[in-house]
Amino acid sequence: MIVGIGSDLVHVSRIEAVLERQGEAFARRILRPEELETFCQKNKPRQQVAFLAKRFAAKEALSKALKTGIGKVSWQHILVTNGPSGAPEIKLSDQALTVFKALGAASVHLSLSDEKDLALAFVVLSA
Repeated sequence: MIVGIGSDLVHVSRIEAVLERQGEAFARRILRPEELETFCQKNKPRQQVAFLAKRFAAKEALSKALKTGIGKVSWQHILVTNGPSGAPEIKLSDQALTVFKALGAASVHLSLSDEKDLALAFVVLSA
């Protein structure tokens, strides 16, 4: 049974502009340490921006699926990784995990896509 659905569409250029203004401080606010390490390993600025835009979209989409918005859960309580097959996965902690359990959710399904100036995330929470 589906207990939550969320999606988010981000203009990559918007993320790029914020990153140019705020530098790595913006990435540190959005990304957990594990994600930040991967972000810093990207060789080209465009790869860093695309990586950050997809994580931003995924975390926003998850917050919508949780029915809280990002204000009630921290960016740091959501980890976006890639599983053994390369498929994106979400791992939750702290308040995000508490809300997830309160909804009766048992699993998170995440799809990510990007094309030119857009990054898209779609999240389904199921019981």
